[in-house]
Amino acid sequence: MNSKADVIIVGSGVAGLFCALNLPERCRVVILTKDRLERSDSYLAQGGICVAQGESDYESFYEDTMRAGHYQNDPAAVSLMIESSRSVIEDLVSFGTDFARQGGSLLCTREGGHSRPRIVYHQDITGREVMTRLIARVKEQTNIEIHEYETMVDLLVEQAECRGVISRGTDGRLRLWQADSTVLACGGVGGLFEFSTNYRHITGDAIAIALEHGIATERVDAVQMHPTTFYDPSSSRCLLISESVRGEGAHLLNERGERFTDELAPRDVVTAAIRAEMERAGTDHVYLAMQHLGEEVIRSHFPNIYESCRQRGIDVLTQPIPVVPAQHYLMGGIKVDLDSQTSMARVYAIGETSCNGVHGANRLASNSLLESLVFARRAARRIGASHRTETEKRGSGSLALPDFEKYQEDSLMERYHRTVREKMGEQLHAI
Repeated sequence: MNSKADVIIVGSGVAGLFCALNLPERCRVVILTKDRLERSDSYLAQGGICVAQGESDYESFYEDTMRAGHYQNDPAAVSLMIESSRSVIEDLVSFGTDFARQGGSLLCTREGGHSRPRIVYHQDITGREVMTRLIARVKEQTNIEIHEYETMVDLLVEQAECRGVISRGTDGRLRLWQADSTVLACGGVGGLFEFSTNYRHITGDAIAIALEHGIATERVDAVQMHPTTFYDPSSSRCLLISESVRGEGAHLLNERGERFTDELAPRDVVTAAIRAEMERAGTDHVYLAMQHLGEEVIRSHFPNIYESCRQRGIDVLTQPIPVVPAQHYLMGGIKVDLDSQTSMARVYAIGETSCNGVHGANRLASNSLLESLVFARRAARRIGASHRTETEKRGSGSLALPDFEKYQEDSLMERYHRTVREKMGEQLHAI
């Protein structure tokens, strides 16, 4: 099968969908996704999205992000993200996103590493709310088509330019998708870890393929742990207990019921404190107590966490939650500029797949959705500005068909996974 489009987007998380919606309507867009449209890590996001609280908040927001990233962030990328935060939230509101409000104004909560409340949210299922609105809007667009259960196995590369994607469906058939521009929005690497908050099918394929083609990557070993996931050794995908629970005042306790760290410190600091406490006490988890927040706060702000814990035998109104750190996020990825352009012509990377320098060595809580939205929109605008007419495309020459036989190997994805594991090195075992 050989299909053509103006833009191919690989991935259906918030970055991929927002990019598609910001492309010109004259562009024919194809979205390929490895699983169901809804099964992206964006859908699982609980906490919220950061937004600058006016001009007076810029310096504080900037410093919080830089400090969390150990000042290894790209200052230009951080500034761009903060300056664009209000407008992307306005875009989401225009799509119908139902953020929490009080008296007509957006409510904001605070999470670890933030010096003030600046995170808009929808209960404790912000990702689901945003994704539901984006999916509905994408399905309304006549210029966008979606193909589920299509796994990218390679890029089509000719004369050092990306000319599209090769994918494989669940039927084993290979499909060739030619495109003027290709956008990689494939998520992170959680499926390569024994315990992760990510979906298991998200395994860093785009990073492996980029490495195969010599596309520049950066900080692929910069793996972030989430400090508080529900302790359940029988489950490989860990239930995340949102940062905003601690932002609202929940306490981390040891086996004696004692607080042992600053719950609002950046994630890497809290993770290190939990591990140190577990080692001191010889335990395999600690506890997160939120019962003192009161039933009204818990049921109104954290209904999903309340119900998910209840299903696992914990009543958060009366019992502390057993928690342990687990792999959560990749700060590095395919290196991109401020317009999400990679080192290869005509291929872009956005979301967790990419590394634009915003997060530095450690991501500040609730900057992930914001960063994805801001730079997905910038990619769309860059692609739209360079969109070529059909006449121009016809003059660009025909594409030589690749050797499809090599993609039929059952071991292909195993090789890709091994490539990313080796690039991450010891971080793979840092759980």
